[in-house]
Amino acid sequence: MTSTGAGTVAAVDLGATSGRVILGRVDGRAGTLELDHVARFPNGPVRLASGLHWDFTGLYRDLTDGLAEAFRRDPAVASVGVDSWAVDYGLLRGDRLLGEPFHYRDLRNDRGVEAVHRVVPFEELYRRNGLQFLPFNTVYQLAVERDAAGDGDRRGWLDLADSLLLVPDLIGFQLTGARLSERTNASTTGLLGVETGEWDDELIERLGLPASVFAPLISPGESFGALRPAVATELGAPAGLEVVAVGSHDTASAVVAVPMRAESAAYISCGTWGLVGVELEHPVTTDAARAANFTNEGGVDGRVRFLHNVMGLWLLSESVRWWERDGERIDLPGLLAAAASVTAPVAVFDADDPRFLAPGDLPGRIAEWCAEQGVAAPQSRAEFARSIIESLAEAFAGAVRTASILSGVDVETIHVVGGGALNELLCQRTADRAGLPVLAGPVEATAIGNVLVQARAQGFASGDLEALRAIVATAFQPKRYEPVAR
Repeated sequence: MTSTGAGTVAAVDLGATSGRVILGRVDGRAGTLELDHVARFPNGPVRLASGLHWDFTGLYRDLTDGLAEAFRRDPAVASVGVDSWAVDYGLLRGDRLLGEPFHYRDLRNDRGVEAVHRVVPFEELYRRNGLQFLPFNTVYQLAVERDAAGDGDRRGWLDLADSLLLVPDLIGFQLTGARLSERTNASTTGLLGVETGEWDDELIERLGLPASVFAPLISPGESFGALRPAVATELGAPAGLEVVAVGSHDTASAVVAVPMRAESAAYISCGTWGLVGVELEHPVTTDAARAANFTNEGGVDGRVRFLHNVMGLWLLSESVRWWERDGERIDLPGLLAAAASVTAPVAVFDADDPRFLAPGDLPGRIAEWCAEQGVAAPQSRAEFARSIIESLAEAFAGAVRTASILSGVDVETIHVVGGGALNELLCQRTADRAGLPVLAGPVEATAIGNVLVQARAQGFASGDLEALRAIVATAFQPKRYEPVAR
């Protein structure tokens, strides 16, 4: 497809702590891209009697309010695209949502791991789905759902459901009425064949899951369909306006917007999580990749995101939330400045330790880890922040080295995108520990990738991922960090 001109699309980008609606104006012929931030709203877990959930109803209200404002600002918006975090889902019976979706940090998941591995050992599971072990992968959540006897109101809900949709697909259903599963996010469920990119019907049957709930698959750039007439009226959108499937896993959209040469670069999509990897044409499912806990997730245009999940800036944000629990406000820039001024060595802990996954007293858990390892724990908040930054930088650098070895990509540059690109201390220390230059930005990589996939579908841009990345490279100048020996 060749570019037919300029146009505007609306990106709904939902993260684990906040959501945003952004207008993207793209002119593929001129190679320009402009963003207009329309709305930003909080997102987070709600603890109910049944466990930790998402407030999907509130989230949908906020994003539709944002879309309505987008159409007020620019009535010529050509389409809408939605991306979000992975693995979490809603169950539908008809048009009815059977309860608020569970949050992936809910403690129920541990039961699912044992139940799945009892039927399909992890070695076989990895050969089939190519995913690193994470206890909250959808396949483990569904094992708990299947065995829900004794869980009160949710008993039998999987049997009652006629559809299972991941969060961005659930929003797509609310907007259009279409029940479809976008491939990049479906690849995080553990139920998609890593080689085929299709639902693994044999695995689904062996695990005793109802095959009928899994929706037909759709690829980025394809259409979910038009807005429901009532939704279009509510939003002030033109009748028949299209919802386009993007890389609906937020990291898939973010990787689209990494201005890299994939044959010699690694990326870190850094926000709540730090996703560290390389882009490949084919998956890597060797025993070494499994032992290193690397994942093969679907990317836009059939690419493979070969990466490792690191705990990410959750470690810092949850520590700050814990310190603020009695009403004190923490100035984050001031905290990071104080962390940068710490000159004494600080503990470098294992950022992947599962004890850091659940909400709560993360500083206390860091101190607990240090005591177990016989190293001095941080004492001040600045030392805790510096310890977190150093630990993340070491985890990022190690994951880049491992990705290079396992994939054969000779990494010469590391690109950091997402909110972590604003953290100068983290970017510098990642460069130092990796011994490689870090290029930071764009910050809004996920929304940009969302916009560009829509723009290509609408004819406002054209070409392969490299052509789309050329637009990003022109529009957003990264900040360069050179490694400094210490």
